Amino acid sequence: MNHSLNRRSLLRAGLGITGGLALLRAAPATAAPPVVTSAPTADPQPRPWWELGLMSDPVMENQLLHFLAATYSAQADIGEVLDTAHRIVPGDDWSWPTEWVSTADRLAGMADASLARNHRISAGQALLRSANYYRAALIHHPDPSHPSVLETGRKAVAAYDRALVLLRIPAVPVRIPYERTTLPGYFFRSPHARGHAPLFIFHQGRDAWPEESKYVIDAAMERGYHCLIVHAPGQGMAVRAQHLAFRPDWEKVVTPVIDFAVRIAGVDSRRIALLGWSMGGALVPRAAAFERRIKLLIPNPGVLDWGQSMFEQFNALFPELMPLLEEAPAAFDAAMAELMAQVFLYRWYMRDSMSKHGASSPSDLMFKLREFTNVPTVQRIRCRTLVMDGTEEAYSGGQARKLFDALTCPKDYLLFTEEDTGLLHCQEAAQAVANHRMFDWVDEYL
Repeated sequence: MNHSLNRRSLLRAGLGITGGLALLRAAPATAAPPVVTSAPTADPQPRPWWELGLMSDPVMENQLLHFLAATYSAQADIGEVLDTAHRIVPGDDWSWPTEWVSTADRLAGMADASLARNHRISAGQALLRSANYYRAALIHHPDPSHPSVLETGRKAVAAYDRALVLLRIPAVPVRIPYERTTLPGYFFRSPHARGHAPLFIFHQGRDAWPEESKYVIDAAMERGYHCLIVHAPGQGMAVRAQHLAFRPDWEKVVTPVIDFAVRIAGVDSRRIALLGWSMGGALVPRAAAFERRIKLLIPNPGVLDWGQSMFEQFNALFPELMPLLEEAPAAFDAAMAELMAQVFLYRWYMRDSMSKHGASSPSDLMFKLREFTNVPTVQRIRCRTLVMDGTEEAYSGGQARKLFDALTCPKDYLLFTEEDTGLLHCQEAAQAVANHRMFDWVDEYL
C-alpha cells in the first residue's frame, strides 16, 4: 500500500476530548524526525496557546489539555497531570494507561492515609482527583477488551463514590431502568433549590465520562438546578461493564431517563433541560425530536449529521482507501488493518470506536456511523434549543451551523471565539466562560 501517513495535523483546530479523526491526520509517532540541513528559522505563526508541545502524540496532547482543565473543578492538580505526562513513553502503547493508573493509585493511597487519621476533607479531595485519573487511563487505552479496563473503571467508580460521601457532595448513585438492564448515574440535589426545581439531564459523548463535567454540575446546583448524569450506552461503565453500545435511535435512551427523573421528589417535570457534550451534541437532538417533556435542549457542539461528518474526515484522511468501503468491504478492512499495524493512533482509534459502537470490523463501524444523522428528524424538535459552537471546532466543523439552520423550533446560536478563549471543542480549558455564557441563557428560559 502507498498511503500517505504524513498528513498535516489538525491539532491547531483544538478538537478536544474526543479522540476524533481530525487529530489522526498528525504524523505518526513512528515517523522519523526531519533532517535539519540549516539553522532553524523563526516560526512566522506562533503556536497557539492550546498547543502545549509536551507530547509527540497529538491526541494524547489534546487529552492532556482536558485533564489540565479539570483543575477548575478540583478534579486534577497541575503538577500531578504534568508529572504523569512526563512519565509517558512515546511509542509505548501501554505507557499512557500505566502512568495514569500509577498516579491514581498513589492518590488513593494518600486518601487512605489521611482518612486513617480522620482527615476527611483531604481524603475526599484526593479521591476526587484519583477517580479522574483512573478515567484518564481509560481514555487512551490500547485494548478495550483487556481485563484491566473493567478493573480500572471500577476503581474510578469506587474512588468517586467515596469522594462524594467524604466531601458531602449532595449526590447519590442511581440505577436507571433501561430495557432489560439499568444504566448507572448520579442524582445531584441542589441545596439552593426551593420547592420543585428544574433538572439538568447531562451526558457526554464518545470519550469523556459525565463525572468529568463537574464544572457544569457545580454551576447548576449553585443556581438551584438539580442534575442527573447518566452513563449511557457506548459510554463510561455502561460500555465497559455492560457492553452496551451506542445506538442511533437515542430517544430509546433518553425517554427511560426522563421516566426515571420525573419520579424524583423535588424535580419540576415541566422544566427539564437535556445537555449533550461532544458526540452527545449529535445524540440529544435525535432524542428531543421524539421526547416532548424536554423544555430546553443544549447540544455542545450541535451536530446535524454525525455520519456525514465522520465520512468527510475519513475521505480527507484516506482518499485512496474509502472507495473500497462500498466496493469491497473486506479489502477496506485489510487495508485498514495494515494502517493500524503501522500507526498506534489509527490502531487506538479504530479499536476504541469499534468497541463503543459494537462493530465487528472497520467497515462495520463505518456503516454503523452512517446511521447517526438528525436530518430526517430535526424538524420534529419543538423545545427551545441553544446550539453551541466554536470557531476552532474541528471534530464536526460546520455541523453546528447546519443544525441551527435546520431547526424550526425557538432557537439560539452561541459561538465561542478566540477572544473569549472558548473556541475549542466543548470550550476545552475555558470552563468559566462556557458556564458564564451558557447559564446566562439557561437562567432566562428555565
